[in-house]
Amino acid sequence: MAELRIEDLAVSVDGKLIINGVSFGVRSGEVLALMGPNGSGKTTLFMTIAGHPRYNVVRGKVMLDGEDIVKLPPEERFLRGLMVAFQTPTVVPEVRLSTLITAMINKINGRKLTDPAPPSLVNSLMKGIQEVGLTPAHLSRGINHGFSGGEMKRSEILQLLMVKPKVALIDEPDSGLDVDGVFAVGKALLSLANSGTAIVLTTHSAKILHVVKPTRVLVLNRGRIAAEGGMELVEEIEKVGYENFLKAR
Repeated sequence: MAELRIEDLAVSVDGKLIINGVSFGVRSGEVLALMGPNGSGKTTLFMTIAGHPRYNVVRGKVMLDGEDIVKLPPEERFLRGLMVAFQTPTVVPEVRLSTLITAMINKINGRKLTDPAPPSLVNSLMKGIQEVGLTPAHLSRGINHGFSGGEMKRSEILQLLMVKPKVALIDEPDSGLDVDGVFAVGKALLSLANSGTAIVLTTHSAKILHVVKPTRVLVLNRGRIAAEGGMELVEEIEKVGYENFLKAR
């Protein structure tokens, strides 16, 4: 069983402390939701776990299956089973989406990046695009090139479905999506969790959480965990807003 554990993590960016003493864990098949107002530290936390060099770990550990990966480069974290879906994905017009997905699968399986996709992957891709609401034409286009915001989100989730990482960090999966998009992405995330992936997702709203129904909910504020619970926290935040919710803590 895969497990990601964050232990007393403190992170600074450009000399300013952004995350201060955050600890939590998530295991295979669980969905952990991180909520919080803008600027609460959600994206900083994800970037740190992913290994972005701009984010300096002042103290604490990032444990993946019992190994502290805090000093590993991002590519090594990926090979150990960690994958990130970004809030604002990068646009790469020169590389087809299908080529990227094939290269990722090849890398994980120790093959050459340029090896052709096996028939099993092609079949999975056809099923995956239907699941997230994309088309075969999207696979032939450059990565996120000309994609709408919602299509970018669907593309990120498609990549997760194909790779099936041990741990998926998903930053704001519902931003830019309409109601149908939220439902499709939420159902895809449930499928991913049911396949054994541990999921940590961030959101400052609650649309996606009503579909995914997270195992646990953490609320971040000013780089610390302000509250921990279940869907009752989501419902309270929807009712009173972050400001009133946090005042009561």
